[in-house]
Amino acid sequence: MRLHVGCAQWTHPAWPQPSRDKLRAYASWCNAVESNTTFYGTPSRASVENWAAQTPADFRFVVKLPQVITHERRLTNVEAEFRNFLDAIEPLGPRNHAVWIQLPPAFSPTDLGALAAFLHQVPRDFRYAVEVRHRSFFDEPEAAANLERVLARVDAEWIPFDTGTLFAQRPTSLAERDAWMKKPRVARRTRALTAYPIVRYIGRDSVAETIDGWGYLVGLVVRWLSEGRSPTIFLHTPDNVEALNLARHFYATVAAAVPELAPLPEPVATEPPTLF
Repeated sequence: MRLHVGCAQWTHPAWPQPSRDKLRAYASWCNAVESNTTFYGTPSRASVENWAAQTPADFRFVVKLPQVITHERRLTNVEAEFRNFLDAIEPLGPRNHAVWIQLPPAFSPTDLGALAAFLHQVPRDFRYAVEVRHRSFFDEPEAAANLERVLARVDAEWIPFDTGTLFAQRPTSLAERDAWMKKPRVARRTRALTAYPIVRYIGRDSVAETIDGWGYLVGLVVRWLSEGRSPTIFLHTPDNVEALNLARHFYATVAAAVPELAPLPEPVATEPPTLF
């Protein structure tokens, strides 16, 4: 039983971080991170070795497959690209929590055959988690059930992106307006398929509104922990300025109800910014 929390990135201009080794500093605040940069291309093995060197053994990455695999080729004829990706992230070892398969909004229930075929041939020594955005998977029980069956065959998880708090009110800032344009508006999911559920949650600019909106998620995580599951929760806001503090606050809120959780590390001190 373990709880991991993190953000969509490990560096942000507003966060207290040193000029170098930003990932090392981030890992003293949170114990997980979404690896979104891998969506734009397979990283070099040297870069991944550096990620591993900057993080403790119990830190976890959820690494997103490159877009050439998921969006351009739509999981078809990608054997070489996928093998190269797995080779590149190998230095993470156990820090690689899951291979994140984020599918495009147009990937519909009629495309499940491609997902099933892809998952059937992937190496079983990695954990996999799939994020879909087509509304049919959320609005049609048969489509959801079919997706769950595909995932269950390989013990893969379904990653929901909870945007309910974001869309609860009209946007009040440019950042919220941008998030309204880009984030999926789909029904909330609270069902875990595996022992390692992953939830992406986005709030609003207001810290209070963000915290009010995650009340259900705190209760859900407490229940999952009581069932022996080890959930991972990623906290987002439209501009992510407060995401680092919010992730720690979420962890502390859950820990108040589950005191046997190990504490998060103490953030490392960072030097003040200088002109030179």
